[in-house]
Amino acid sequence: MRKVILNLAVSLDGYIEGPNGEFDWCFTDQDYGMSDFMKRIDAVFLGRKSYELTRKMKNPYPHLATYVFSNTLKQVEKDVWVVKGDIEKEVTRMKKQNGKDMWLFGGANLLTSFLNAGLVDEMQLAVHPLVLGGGKLLFQDIHGRIPLTLKDTKTYSTGLVQLFYEQNRQ
Repeated sequence: MRKVILNLAVSLDGYIEGPNGEFDWCFTDQDYGMSDFMKRIDAVFLGRKSYELTRKMKNPYPHLATYVFSNTLKQVEKDVWVVKGDIEKEVTRMKKQNGKDMWLFGGANLLTSFLNAGLVDEMQLAVHPLVLGGGKLLFQDIHGRIPLTLKDTKTYSTGLVQLFYEQNRQ
């Protein structure tokens, strides 16, 4: 069965965006395992705000099936699918389809919905050695404990540490 993998950058104090929505603090000086990660996936999940943000840039992932989770979005680009309504039902259906794993890219509201519905199988967090002091927190409004098992870590010369977790299924 396919997995949903949260893979994103986070500051040491737990923020995924700075106070003004900026992410210019994310390291881009090396690959940080993204090439290997991209071989594992064939789809990316975005919330409406993240979709609109990535569309301002040249499509960074043209080889991935793109799914935007939104009940309000009216128009999307060609080869982008909008998921409305019961995300738990839709993602559970997608997990059972043939294919590679799926990347939960963001944003924070979508992540909260996925975590509260028990849809995230793995987390790959790139912890940057930086304290932002404010912005958008990675974890917000989570409805209870989510037990995880640390599967691996990778440390880079820049001080960035990647943490690889699997969700414990009861």
